[in-house]
Amino acid sequence: MFENLTPVQLASIVSIIVSGFIMTIGTIVPTIMEGKIGIKAVEGMARQPEASSQLRMGLIIGMALCETTNIYMLLVVLILLFANPLMAHFVGG
Repeated sequence: MFENLTPVQLASIVSIIVSGFIMTIGTIVPTIMEGKIGIKAVEGMARQPEASSQLRMGLIIGMALCETTNIYMLLVVLILLFANPLMAHFVGG
């Protein structure tokens, strides 16, 4: 199946597959973590309603930190797909 492919074509296929894997893992894990952060924040607000403003601030910061993982994964995928630095090795440059 892959014996007729040039190294450049094979590297492109591998880049596409790896990009899909990165986006899958890079979106599932932060989403699970955001859910856990939200659950713990709501539980804390239910136990201590007077501390809800502080918990809400921690919730927003925690969600933002988890969301940066998605942004970094998207950046890595865009680099792999459109400006692959490893492709020069296969082209011979």
